[in-house]
Amino acid sequence: MARSILDVLDLSVEEIDDLIKLACDIIENPAKYAEVCHGKTLATLFYEPSTRTRLSFESAMYGLGGNVLGFSEANSSSAAKGESVADTARTVSCYADIIAMRHPKEGAPRVAAAHASVPVINAGDGGHNHPTQTLTDLLTIYREKGSFDNLTVGFCGDLKFGRTVHSLINALSRYTGIKIVLISPVELKLPSYVKKDVLKANNIEYVQTTDLEAVMPELDILYMTRVQRERFFNEEDYLRLKDSYILDPKKLVNAKQDLCIMHPLPRVNEISTAIDQDPRACYFKQVLNGKFIRMALMLRLLGIEV
Repeated sequence: MARSILDVLDLSVEEIDDLIKLACDIIENPAKYAEVCHGKTLATLFYEPSTRTRLSFESAMYGLGGNVLGFSEANSSSAAKGESVADTARTVSCYADIIAMRHPKEGAPRVAAAHASVPVINAGDGGHNHPTQTLTDLLTIYREKGSFDNLTVGFCGDLKFGRTVHSLINALSRYTGIKIVLISPVELKLPSYVKKDVLKANNIEYVQTTDLEAVMPELDILYMTRVQRERFFNEEDYLRLKDSYILDPKKLVNAKQDLCIMHPLPRVNEISTAIDQDPRACYFKQVLNGKFIRMALMLRLLGIEV
């Protein structure tokens, strides 16, 4: 059975280091990789809307000289007729060499991987997992900081539903000297199971606060997130919490000069556009890094050596 990546913890620390090294080589030597996937096809099975992730996967495969097919919403696939994820995965395996799948239901990519005959990459399943965003985040941190050790990382905004937050905390917990700062409204704080199973289980130092400015001076990384309307059952709760934190130049007065400001995007208004020109803003660099790490991951899963 082909190897799939459904969770960032499917990868060892050594494998992540290898992917980062490969992505950095792709960045330095794009021509070397331009045709290595000639004749290979990626299928993008996106059952919920996405701009960056879907286009990033497609751009990555085109950048390796391969082809892309797929759909960008469930209604444009046989899912609208009731076809199961398992049958779709079996069918698409006949046409493609590798599959990237996003689905609103947690665990759907795992079902696909169990039935596909080609590698499946989880491109986001509900509020659960988004491993390639985590790899994107790790590559960004590595390129900005040169290491993962001894960093103080602040996560701000929706820490309850933010799958990118949960995945990145999981990944960072395997490095040494990491300190996590959790900044959120009480209603959107990090779930207790993540604190218990990840932070406490790995003896990671962490603090919880509602006050972003108070902790700003100690942060090496600030990971902003939007409050996600689509994860709320109650519109009133969303409207009350959506503008809990808005990062603007005033809030950065006491920040480190080499702070790295990240955001998985899309942003709504939680980062002022006035910060876009600040050299510490790394969120659009993150987007570009996402393409390179996905190129590296697809090469490894396809077993292509350059």
